[in-house]
Amino acid sequence: MIKIIPFVAALCISTSAIAAPSPTIIKAEDTSIFSALDTAQPIWAKDGMVSSQEALASQVGVNILRQGGNAVDAAVAVGFSLAVTLPRAGNLGGGGFMLVHLAKEQKTIAIDYREMAPARAHKDIFLDEQGNAVSELSRSHGLAVGVPGTVMGLELALQKYGTMTMQQVTQAAIKLARDGIAVTPDLANSLAGLKARIAKWPSSAEVFYKLDGENYLPGEVLKQPELAHSLALIAKHGSKGFYHGETAEKIVAAVQSAGGIMTMKDLAAYRAAERTPVAGSYRGYQVISMPPPSSGGLHLIQLLNILEHHPISALGHNSAATLHLMAEAMKRAYADRSEYLGDPDFYQVPVNALINKTYAKQLAQQIDPNRATPSSAIKPGNLAPYESDQTTHYSVVDKWGNAVSNTYTLNFSYGSGLVAKGTGILLNNEMDDFSAKPGVPNGFGLVGGDANAVEGGKRPLSSMTPTIVLKEGKPFLVTGSPGGSRIITTTLQVVMNVIDHGLNIAEATNASRVHHQWLPDELRIERSLNPDTKALLEAKGHTLSVQSAMGSTQSIMVTEHGLYGASDLRVSGSAAIGYK
Repeated sequence: MIKIIPFVAALCISTSAIAAPSPTIIKAEDTSIFSALDTAQPIWAKDGMVSSQEALASQVGVNILRQGGNAVDAAVAVGFSLAVTLPRAGNLGGGGFMLVHLAKEQKTIAIDYREMAPARAHKDIFLDEQGNAVSELSRSHGLAVGVPGTVMGLELALQKYGTMTMQQVTQAAIKLARDGIAVTPDLANSLAGLKARIAKWPSSAEVFYKLDGENYLPGEVLKQPELAHSLALIAKHGSKGFYHGETAEKIVAAVQSAGGIMTMKDLAAYRAAERTPVAGSYRGYQVISMPPPSSGGLHLIQLLNILEHHPISALGHNSAATLHLMAEAMKRAYADRSEYLGDPDFYQVPVNALINKTYAKQLAQQIDPNRATPSSAIKPGNLAPYESDQTTHYSVVDKWGNAVSNTYTLNFSYGSGLVAKGTGILLNNEMDDFSAKPGVPNGFGLVGGDANAVEGGKRPLSSMTPTIVLKEGKPFLVTGSPGGSRIITTTLQVVMNVIDHGLNIAEATNASRVHHQWLPDELRIERSLNPDTKALLEAKGHTLSVQSAMGSTQSIMVTEHGLYGASDLRVSGSAAIGYK
């Protein structure tokens, strides 16, 4: 049985404490573990670090680094392991984005393995006879499932930029699925809380609940033999073990039985794509992030461009003056997102216009430092033609200076809730990220237009924002977060907390967060925000909405003294783990 760690936010484990290749978590009382659970201090390591939302998966990645694998090898191993240990977001049946920075070549690559719409999908697929959007069809139905990209994306990264074989990097995930994992309190609570949505599918109930229908309790062992078999096919055949043969047949059968239109041809036709990252500068640092079909990188850079015109550092961290300027910038960026963002293979996204510093200066000049602008008065800019709380992010840095920033998702927690019978694979509901109808909000309240309309073979727009910040050409900060529409603004605040306010990575991670997405016209805040600051923001005209914790950043900072990592305290069971 795999031992369970009590809630661990961040760990640093010495090489002597890790017995490769076993993924077994080391006991929390081991004296070689250094923990910062009760402080705002980051965790230090010299030779490599993984920060992910689940401790077992972080451990798997560190084991790969210790065996001599590079950051890409470790990232791929973490991706497959999270499909076992964090089923609500880690996945084989979803998709995502990966940034790979190669130290020797001084080059950063963006890998797009976002899901694609089945070939027969069309813009009216989620509308009823009266032309109204039907949310159930895009969220909990066979039509909600996009063609998964994760397996193809991880394979592309491994083959081009890794050093290990698929069998090596899937070994730990197969073992975890076959032998079982100890159910954490976090996993037990999420399965119990979403039981109605998951257990309505008999194939899912068989995997995630006991034979008598009862919930798993913390400490009990959850085995996933069918998922182990699916992973073993990938280990043996690579992506062909997923997109062809028995796994593909079972996925198609499950989707079609649930009313969907995916075919074997759709799976066979899927391709991950390499894209040129978007890049900008902020106060002397280079910011590199994901291009469309992610909106995250463009709007992160756009926001930084706007805020660079204001003395953020002098105004103070999380002061009302600073948060007001951030909220006003957010409104304008999200207004542009609603109009201009979509799949670049189908629409000419105005990338250069959106990240142009002159355009940002114009937006900055629109902001009244003393008064909030109503969202109704803000429209998308006149430019040239052109995810879920349960996404998950992880960051990896190796001893050679290579770095990976990866965000992937099923969309909603546990995606559609549907496990393809006989595979153990949860299927996404990413089709909800398309605009079912222009002007109608999706599951995260985001409004889109024709640029993000449903179309066969098209990738839905995303907010995922895997990001690498360079200092003098070398990785300085590797970060990203889940959080649906809040991913962009969460990532923004980590970057600003470090660069503008000089916070260490743990302080930057655990500071209170805010979010505005233009519509609805409200400034979402975490309840920990200072009451006096709240009153000052309301006096400036902001409507405040207290929300539950936003995001779960997994970050690594690279300094001349070594690696400093922090895993967000907002979720339990996450861990930044390094070795020295």
